[in-house]
Amino acid sequence: NEPGEITHFQALSSALSATVGLGNIAGVAVAVSLGGPGAVFWMIVAGFFGMSSKFAECTLGVMYRTLEPSGKVLGGPVRYLSHGLKEKNWPRLGKVLAGMFAVLCLGGSLGGGNMFQANQAFAAISNVVPGLSEHAWIFGLIMVFCVGIVIIGGIRSISTTASFIVPFMCGIYIISSIIVLIVNGDKIPAAFALIFSSAFNFEAGFGGLVGVLMVGFQRAAFSNEAGIGSAAIAHSAVATKEPVREGIVALLEPFIDTIIICTMTSLVIIVSGVYDGKHGEGVNMASSAFATVMPWFPYVLAVIVFLFAYSTMISWSYYGDRCWAYFFGEKHIAVYHVIFLTFTFLGTVFSLGKVLEFSDLMVLGMALPNLIGVIVLSGKVKASLNDYWHRFSTGQMAETTKDVAIENSEEKKAAAIS
Repeated sequence: NEPGEITHFQALSSALSATVGLGNIAGVAVAVSLGGPGAVFWMIVAGFFGMSSKFAECTLGVMYRTLEPSGKVLGGPVRYLSHGLKEKNWPRLGKVLAGMFAVLCLGGSLGGGNMFQANQAFAAISNVVPGLSEHAWIFGLIMVFCVGIVIIGGIRSISTTASFIVPFMCGIYIISSIIVLIVNGDKIPAAFALIFSSAFNFEAGFGGLVGVLMVGFQRAAFSNEAGIGSAAIAHSAVATKEPVREGIVALLEPFIDTIIICTMTSLVIIVSGVYDGKHGEGVNMASSAFATVMPWFPYVLAVIVFLFAYSTMISWSYYGDRCWAYFFGEKHIAVYHVIFLTFTFLGTVFSLGKVLEFSDLMVLGMALPNLIGVIVLSGKVKASLNDYWHRFSTGQMAETTKDVAIENSEEKKAAAIS
């Protein structure tokens, strides 16, 4: 009965459906092909510290959200940048940063959260259905239909769909990865050694080391979106009165996304030996890695990739939806939905390079205004965490929960009597 639209699990699933996407498959493959196995080490490091920034931004997202008359929640960076910095006597800076974030988020929702996903999903499906490669428009129309029927229902529809898809697709992918790693179990120690040694490889000079580090951090940011601010939009819709509680739920994302799933993808690619650049790029490289153990697996991976892409697209549509509402209000959301679905169709006909460059520009650009706000407001996050932990450790949290349960029980009895 607390204010908000969705449950903690639905919020986590919605945000995970946006982060656990093709960045975990195609993104890792791109990182290994561009920066070598050493880039994976820096992806894991970025994911580990990203848990902290994810906690802070999602706590702020709930802290500064507003409930619209329509019942919809408007939260995330656009709120804590404009209102939080206003509290710090920087109202103009807050409005500028909020506007900058909203513009970049709209671009990110159309690029990294939409076109890139459709592009790689088409690449995976056409890889196992050769006849489809000449008819990209058919696949584009299918994606438009599948995405459209969900996003028109808003965050409730998106979260319900995500809470079903995310555990299913993650479970299949992790089990499949474990099978490949079991078959190549003797190569795993050497793979970890290669990842670590390549991460600190000075043979190519300092420039080579910096290049590997940059590729790792860039791909990690594109994968788990920690510091980007996007997840705070989904988590701000949760039904809770405790911002810190949702921040703690949110910090699971980089752990699940990068430290677990991305690490497994990288190990599969390395132990199978397909990272030499001769087995395609992006998702096709990952497909080749799984095929070394299970020749039929590219068909299963094609389905997984489709689900990864689909879940990411529906969640990112909500991110763009809220930023569109920030500029134009709730009345014109349908216009954004039409634009989003148009870009879904166009994403199937662009090359990987162009889509990836556009995605990185928009998605990574969101981090600049977001992290400025998070750093400025970090003192408030710390104070809220101290207060929350004090109440939790002294048992006050349990007493409050008990009182609410009794109150709800009495309300139900009164309703039954009436």
